[in-house]
Amino acid sequence: MNNLQNVTQLLCRLDSGDGEAAAELFPVVYEELRRLAKHKLANEKPGHTLQPTALVNEAFLRLVGGEQSVAYRSRAGFFVAASEAMRRILVDAARRKLAQKRGGDLQREHIEIDFIEIKRPDELLSVHEAIDAFSAVDAPCAEIVKLHYFGGYQLNEISQLLGISIATVSRRWVYAKAWLKTFIEN
Repeated sequence: MNNLQNVTQLLCRLDSGDGEAAAELFPVVYEELRRLAKHKLANEKPGHTLQPTALVNEAFLRLVGGEQSVAYRSRAGFFVAASEAMRRILVDAARRKLAQKRGGDLQREHIEIDFIEIKRPDELLSVHEAIDAFSAVDAPCAEIVKLHYFGGYQLNEISQLLGISIATVSRRWVYAKAWLKTFIEN
């Protein structure tokens, strides 16, 4: 059985409530999730304590360990959700960092994820807000932005993952960049 079929079958089992499926899914998707995490953390400050493994673990727990059951229609849907989970983890860390800078009296949870060092939290939050607004306008294009910006996928990889042509991904990427730039500058 190839990896694509295996992931799809495990996701179906997970959706049907099979408790063993999550444990079987993790080793199958681990390397791809780790690649996503490494890409996102590559631009962070040297010496930060968060490792790609911690980001992978936190994202995976959010994807399959929550009380809410989420149905992933496909392998692509799972990795889109993984990119989104990593995005939200990093955005939460950026917000905590900015709150600390502003003298916020927030109590910190003492888990590994709190040690994320983000160089430009203002930029990350601006992009996050823009993507949320863009999702309401054009959800398929916003998915491409999430996969590229937060997931680290190249356009040809996004094409394969979403099952659409590279020309379509390229057109949507150009449109998305223009829309997001206008939104952020205004």
